[in-house]
Amino acid sequence: RLDGKFVELLQTVLCSSKCPEQIQVLCAAILKEMSPCNDLILSCDEIEDTKLLSLVASILLAQGNKGEVAAVGQRIVKVLERRLPEGQSAQHLLPVLSNVISLSPESLTEEQTSIVSKKMADWLRYASTQQGVARPSGGGGFFSSPRTRQPGRVTEVDGATSTDFFTVLSVGQYYTQDQWLNIQAFSMLRNWLLCYGGKGPKTTSSDDKSGSVMSLVSSAPTSSRLLPPKERLREKAFEYCQRLIEQSNRRPLKKDDGDLQKACLIEAVTIMDIICKQDSSYVYRTVSFLKTLHSRICGDTAYARALLPIAQFFLNHSKMAALDSDAIYRHLFTDIPAQLFHNLSLAFEFVQFCKDNSQLFTDTSSIFRQSFPNLFKFLAWNSPPLISEFVDLLPFLLDAGTAIEIFHLLLDLPCLTAALDIQLRSAALPTSERAASNPAVKPATSLEAFRHPLYKSMFQYLLRTKSAPEDAPERLIPLRQLLGSQASSPRVVLCADTVPVLLELFFRVVAEFADGPLINQLVVLLLQRSDQLYEIPAFKDDVYRVLSSQLVMLCRLHPALIVELSTEILEFSGAVSNIQNKEVIFTHVVWAIGEYLSVSYDKRCTVEQINRFFETLEAVLFEITQLRPLASTPSYAPRAISVLMATLTKLAARCQDLIPRVSMFLSKMRTFVKSPAVTSVYCEEDLEELLIRATELMNLLKMPSVAQFVFTPPVEVASTRFQREVYDSLPSALRIVTHLLEPTPGFMPG
Repeated sequence: RLDGKFVELLQTVLCSSKCPEQIQVLCAAILKEMSPCNDLILSCDEIEDTKLLSLVASILLAQGNKGEVAAVGQRIVKVLERRLPEGQSAQHLLPVLSNVISLSPESLTEEQTSIVSKKMADWLRYASTQQGVARPSGGGGFFSSPRTRQPGRVTEVDGATSTDFFTVLSVGQYYTQDQWLNIQAFSMLRNWLLCYGGKGPKTTSSDDKSGSVMSLVSSAPTSSRLLPPKERLREKAFEYCQRLIEQSNRRPLKKDDGDLQKACLIEAVTIMDIICKQDSSYVYRTVSFLKTLHSRICGDTAYARALLPIAQFFLNHSKMAALDSDAIYRHLFTDIPAQLFHNLSLAFEFVQFCKDNSQLFTDTSSIFRQSFPNLFKFLAWNSPPLISEFVDLLPFLLDAGTAIEIFHLLLDLPCLTAALDIQLRSAALPTSERAASNPAVKPATSLEAFRHPLYKSMFQYLLRTKSAPEDAPERLIPLRQLLGSQASSPRVVLCADTVPVLLELFFRVVAEFADGPLINQLVVLLLQRSDQLYEIPAFKDDVYRVLSSQLVMLCRLHPALIVELSTEILEFSGAVSNIQNKEVIFTHVVWAIGEYLSVSYDKRCTVEQINRFFETLEAVLFEITQLRPLASTPSYAPRAISVLMATLTKLAARCQDLIPRVSMFLSKMRTFVKSPAVTSVYCEEDLEELLIRATELMNLLKMPSVAQFVFTPPVEVASTRFQREVYDSLPSALRIVTHLLEPTPGFMPG
């Protein structure tokens, strides 16, 4: 909210040739903070001084106006095109040009990009290899004499004198202007090539599969100044990247130089990949170069991040070059997640790499899907930061061959987190304490169990690096109990919170390809695993909620499973203990029985089967509603009682010999809900709702044909919108029947 006069003064001072540089920088900073600003009168058109031009340009770019961005880009290129006056340097302009590219790459013309490409090629390849001279500190006297010693050559990171051209990895005490331009040109090279490198007249798409290896060799670009600017820039950039990769093999004298080596190596490989995409003639010689590099660094975890762009290159180009790159992918997916799952930045880059290339991996290599147990270590240790990435990744890992194993793995994800923690703590122990535990002595802690022969194979299975569908997950039951001591660990709890999200996604994806046998297998496992979960109460409740809703979805996809899995479903629904421990799953299983145990959905459904289910559920309902005079009445969820009554009524409507038994039971519900033992346990609203539902069901059974239509509509009718609406509003339908059979005073049927 500075007034216009002050803004005008800021611009005047900024552009004054007599103003100190620090004051100019301060003025520019204030004007940028005000952006966008309507009172600007600045223009970069007539500015010759490169420092001032960079300050003014940065203010104009901050306005967010496409026209201003284009004008700045035009002016920067125009200044770069001609020879700069003494004392002026393009060093101040390249950061501005880099911003122009990011904000509006289309603002530069083909001619202008050619001009800059030519300049960049020279900056990359022909920077001086002599060190710069220290700037005089001012003052006079004996030591300011111009007769100073000539600066030496730049060195490599290991201290050896450089014998090749200058790169960002060359070391000097002081740098010359052209060396700074070299460094800046490399920093913007990747973005420049992505924006403008592929527009040359002779660029070949990397998707062209017609070229053979021999044609790739014979069409290698010629090193010559006669090449068009963009092709020449590709050539010099390629040479520069090769030089960086060679320099990265030297042992640095300083740690910071080692970090810079790794960063430059990653950037160099990435740029080479871009160059090969734009001109396939570079592919063949790059392949052999990167294979050698991979062999050198694959055993050093410090270079793990560099393996990602190498793998990216082979993913993009190995098919065209007819290469088998599985060994590179296998090492990447086997060793890196297992060893470095705890490195969050690497984990994010690795998972992002997998996500970006999911379709490519799915189409070209089976190693990706086989490695999912290893990939999930990243999520187990780094939840919830990686949850959104795994939401995108999971669909590509799932198929008919991996679905069952991934289902188990998702349910055991918190256990995997606990096991990874133990693995890290065990590795940190002194060597003397890592010996195997005594097999005859039961381990007192999970850390001791990690080295105990009895638990070793369990840990190995949980921490496996690739798919093992033939192994039985039941072996983890003792390990889950042992890991219970870590259930309250914040990392384990955070991981557990991600499981419901991924479980829901899992079932949505599986529903797209699952056939009857796979659905049956999942339902059986769903019921079994409900007893085999990591002991975190909130986690179990969330998982039960997801599994129960997905059970309904699976039944809808394959209604015949009620008949095909009758033994397993009867065993689960006949256990009264499941009502208290897994009420939400139990309720949905019972609902599914009433919904789909019908000849309308499966011709194999017989009266005998309906009777078996009826007798099992009748016994359960009797058990939980019988009155025990001298014992306390256990509290069961009213919803479970209501669903049991409704399901028994549905079965009776399909096998009318059962109607008297259900009607008699329903008539006794009034006695049940009025009993003092029951009213002391249940709230009045729940008991009233149970009594209303029992009355409605009993009244409906007085009209068997109506009951049969309501509860078991023909499949073709059930698919209509009207029937779905009626069926979804079953309580309303029951109340209508009740009013018909028991009219209120003053109510006359029409």
